[in-house]
Order: sequence, then structure tokens, then C-alpha cells
Amino acid sequence: MRTRFIYGALAGALIIGAIGISGCSSGSGGSGGTSNTSGSTGTSGTSGGTTTAANIHDVNGYKIGLVASLNGAQKPWGDDNRKGAELAAEEFVANGGVGDGKGINLMVEDDASMPEQGGSATEKLISEGAIAINGEVASGITQQMEVVAEPKGVPVIAVGATRTDLTAGHSNIFRVCYTDAFQGPVMAKFAYDKLNLRRIALITDEKQPYSVGLSDAFRAYFIKLGGTIVDEEKYETGWTDFRSLLTNVKAKNPDGLFMSGYFPETGPLARQAKEVGLDVKMLGGDGWDSSQILTSGGDAIVGQFFCNHYNNQETRPEVQDFLKKWKAKYGGTPGTTMGALGYDAMALTLDALKRAKTKDPKGIIAALADTVGFKGVSGVITLKGMHGNPPKRAIVVTLTNDRNNPQKFVKAYDMDPKTGEPVDAPNP
Repeated sequence: MRTRFIYGALAGALIIGAIGISGCSSGSGGSGGTSNTSGSTGTSGTSGGTTTAANIHDVNGYKIGLVASLNGAQKPWGDDNRKGAELAAEEFVANGGVGDGKGINLMVEDDASMPEQGGSATEKLISEGAIAINGEVASGITQQMEVVAEPKGVPVIAVGATRTDLTAGHSNIFRVCYTDAFQGPVMAKFAYDKLNLRRIALITDEKQPYSVGLSDAFRAYFIKLGGTIVDEEKYETGWTDFRSLLTNVKAKNPDGLFMSGYFPETGPLARQAKEVGLDVKMLGGDGWDSSQILTSGGDAIVGQFFCNHYNNQETRPEVQDFLKKWKAKYGGTPGTTMGALGYDAMALTLDALKRAKTKDPKGIIAALADTVGFKGVSGVITLKGMHGNPPKRAIVVTLTNDRNNPQKFVKAYDMDPKTGEPVDAPNP
């Protein structure tokens, strides 16, 4: 949530009425090696009903890359990711930027929801001089980005890639989201403690590393709690007919389904489960997060539960200020949580650029690794000593037919600092 002012080129191009949103630094990463980013977000408003966006494509500015799914199955995430990133970049520019008179050149590449194109997009951005790259939402795409970026020493700031081992052994990749090692146990605990489920079947997209890892994390913790996994059925991205798979599941007599895939398949899975008479509670991870799931899942998906990063109904000032700024620029509210996470990822990247001792990939990596207490829309982000994985709160939401509140808050969980396991948290 910081913004930059491109000196000389902006004269009047800042977001009119923008209130400083230095969400980053109460300490600058200069001395002592410690960066305490405990600032607060503010509101970028309008004056006279009009808003003029800051220039975030200054050809002479610092080059920041963004890889997003602007086409393909994950387009709803990519569109929100891009919008969130652009909003954060405009604020950073309008609020003075790095402060050295140099602007920002946000360069965006489309990966079309394909891992190999994510790698190609990253290669292109780095070849054109990007000193940091945001993206992606999908873990499989982010993994390919990392393959390209790591040998070149360029930082990758993942938006919604939750696959647990994504950062293992890598010093240049960071994320603003929680990991599957947390959200899997969150949903297992919710299923066991709150829904009183004891016999769950897993349905896993074996072509998505995210889905495989999330199913594994859920399984391990649900069994630890005393539950039983009665079956695991697998499918592949792009399938549309799941009836045979679901008939197999029904024969195992589960009292719940954990469907760890993405929304394009999860909606039809829920609808077809009801069609074969499998009328049980359904749960999933943040891969369900899209309004499209309500269209494809129909009544079968309404009332089911999944894990998410934040909720528009939260009263935290960071959330409500973000929603006001989003509405002023785009109208309405983000269609998915990736609007907020895309915003957080870009805001954190630019904050690190401002704090960096050297304005290059190496300096940005050091500043990111030194981040403490960054107040994001999705929660407080601390990366210092975390190996790229911020300990984040997770919430459980249920899907509704209410257009004004399609995801209703149900329960919040914090991470136990000693065990890393989910513990009950107060409502956000």
C-alpha cells in the first residue's frame, strides 16, 4: 500500500485526494539490518467525482514485472491480481515513491494460466530489465517462474501460491499468502471440531501441485485429530464429467468431501455429487475463490465451506480502506481475494524497493527478507526469519446466494507460534 510520485512526469497525475498509505515502514531498512514495516494503510479517494491515476509506466523508472493469468481458466484471479497490483503501484507513485525522483515502470505479462508460459513470461521480463517480479496465484505457474528467476538472482513475490515446498531451499522467493501446510490443517480442524465429520473422502486434481499438496496436508492433520480418510479419487484439470469418480466415493459412505482443486472443476464436482446422491458436507481450500464456482456449482455448492485469506466484511481498517480505493478506481468490490493479495504483493515489493540499500535485485531480496509487521489487506506480513513464508491468519467462509456477501465469514484461525498448528482465533 505505498505509492510513488514520478517527479517531473507527474505534475497533476497523482490520485486526486489520495491519503498517504505508507503501509510499510515505520522503520527504514537502513540501519541495524532490521526493517519494521508497521505502518498503516490509508485511503485514496476522489475529488469532484473524478480520479486521475498516477503514471506507473514511466519508461525511465524502476522496472517491476508482473506475471498474471489474463487469459485461460484462471483469468478471474489474473484480472484481480493485475488490478490490485496497479492500484498499489499508483498509490506508491502518488505518495512519493522511492523518493529519489525516479518513477516506476510496471511491466505485465500474460501466462494464459499455463505453467510453461509463466516461465517464458518471467524470462521476457528479466531480459527487459525487471528487478523484481510479482506472481503468481497458481503454485504450478509460480514454480516455473522460480526456475527462471533464481539463477538470475531476481526476487519473485508470490501472490497466492500456497504450495508448501515452493520456497524450500530458495532465498529469492517470498509470498504474501499462507501455505498449504497451514490451510490444510485449518480445514481439517474445522471439519473435525465444528462440523463433527469423521469419515472424509479426498478428491484431488493430480495435475495441480497445489491440489496434491493441499490434500496431503489435510489428510495428515485430519488423521492426527482422529478422523478417517475413507477414499481418495483423482482427476485432471479440464475434466467435466466426474460421475464415475463420485459413484466410487459414494460407495465408501463418507460424511464429508474435501475437494482440493481449483474452482473450474470444483463447481461441477459439487453439482454432480448431488446428482449421484452424494449429499454430504463439502470443503476446500482457497482454490475455490471465484464467483464462477456459484454459477457452475449451483445450489449444490451453496452452504459449503472453504479456506480464504480475508473477507470483505472484515472491519479492519486495512480491509475497509482497500475496498474504498478499489471502488473508487474500478467500481464494486474485487471478484476474488486475489485483488487484495495482488495489492499486498505489489505494495510489499515497492516497500522493499524503497527500503533497499541498493536498488537492484540483491538489495530488494535483502529488504524483503528483513520485513517485519507489514500491514497488508490480507493481514500482517512478517518475513524475517520465515524463509519466505509469512505466518498468516486463515479464515473459513461459506458460500451463499447473497450477491452482496457471497462468502460469509464463519471462523478464524491463527497459527500457534510454537507448533505451527491452527488455533481458534477471535473474529477478524
